[in-house]
Amino acid sequence: MNCCHSTLTRRRFGLALGAVPLAAIFGEEDLSAMAWNQPATVAKLYLEGPKAYWPGPTIDLAKDRAEIETRLAEVQKKHAHNVRFIDGGTIRKDEDVQPVLAKLRDADGVLMLPLTQPSPALRATIDALPAPGLFFSRPYATHSWSAIADMRKSGKKVDVVASTSYGDLDPYMRAFRTARHMRRSKVLVGTEAPAGRKPIADAFQKHFGTTFQFMGGKDLKEAFNAIAESAAQKEADEFVRGALKVVEPSQKEIRDGLRFYMAIKSIMKQEKANAVTIDCFGTLAANTLPGYPCIAWSKLNDVGLYGVCEADLLSTMTQMLVTSYSGMPGFVTDPAFDVSRNEVIHAHCVSATRMKGVHGPASPYIIRNHLETNEGAVLQVLMPSNETVTVARFNGPSKMMISTAEVTSPVDSDRGCRSQVRTRVSDAEKWLQNYTAGLHRVMFYGDHVRDLERMGRLMGFELVHEM
Repeated sequence: MNCCHSTLTRRRFGLALGAVPLAAIFGEEDLSAMAWNQPATVAKLYLEGPKAYWPGPTIDLAKDRAEIETRLAEVQKKHAHNVRFIDGGTIRKDEDVQPVLAKLRDADGVLMLPLTQPSPALRATIDALPAPGLFFSRPYATHSWSAIADMRKSGKKVDVVASTSYGDLDPYMRAFRTARHMRRSKVLVGTEAPAGRKPIADAFQKHFGTTFQFMGGKDLKEAFNAIAESAAQKEADEFVRGALKVVEPSQKEIRDGLRFYMAIKSIMKQEKANAVTIDCFGTLAANTLPGYPCIAWSKLNDVGLYGVCEADLLSTMTQMLVTSYSGMPGFVTDPAFDVSRNEVIHAHCVSATRMKGVHGPASPYIIRNHLETNEGAVLQVLMPSNETVTVARFNGPSKMMISTAEVTSPVDSDRGCRSQVRTRVSDAEKWLQNYTAGLHRVMFYGDHVRDLERMGRLMGFELVHEM
């Protein structure tokens, strides 16, 4: 009996493809050397006027600074995975701005710490920031917090926190790491027509610093042929053992899918890249590749890397931002509206199994063929129900569309795509009538709206609520 057409009982969900740790792709030593996998370097920049009128003319600034340093050392210890603080110096007058900030060109973020009112050279400082900036205003330290929102409206990448609690810095420590991650990430784009996508890549590179590298079918085929068929069969056997069952694909289709995954891993390791997306419905159509790419994307997404179909750079960058911050893989979807039920079905043939977090539990999966072509091997993932999800997509680097929904159930249908969930939304009709920014959306488990609002202010993009 051909095992690839038999119904398999999955004995334990721990066999899911997402059980492979990120280090298994790059190796522990290589992974630690990846710039996109390192803590953000955040400069502590003090703003201290030559004469304090507020909080008082006799304030002990040395004592204030010592207290701040003690508290920030606690923040650093708590967020050692996210940030590494460095001394950014002190600005006391306009003439200090350029020489002080010139030393911070390699910083991933700047934490501005005002000590007095007036805060010297505030506008000049924010105008010249080399990285996203956070203005942390303790009560009575300054009135300058009142100028931050207007500066941000003029396009500055800056946010403000006014609080006695250093715990209010916590989400920004993760945001600074995300800013570095975006800046240091490398996206491999598979297409034979790079000119069509280069303007989008250039815009994101300019805004976030992300690197894009284009590759063609020849590169993919050479990497595929370099993988031994026996090694791919071993991966395929494990993949099949982890499934609830196999329906359509042949043993060869599954093996070729895993061989393609191994080839993509080798290219990513060689190029030190953490994201890949291929024009699988265009110049490098999936059925012209040596193996269908869908399994590869599922496996990459399960460990916190990024595999995205259709050379969709907007969805790739959306997934990179949200996953790097939250640890939740993204599900790139084709939404299908049903306004009579106030519902939207999200469907695609690529899904991670660990949609509730790369370190969380894996959902069961069935091995199917790609529905629109009746070829290849993909996953039908039975995603969790009764959960809040965030649905988002960049519309260029300075604007992100966003909404939330409730997952009510997975959908098993031979219409659309293999992995599907039904969601209840606040106003399907409103979303439908105002829909923009292309078909795809990226779904993430959890409510990430407030965190995305913070990141938008810090990194210079606007959130547009779709409902």
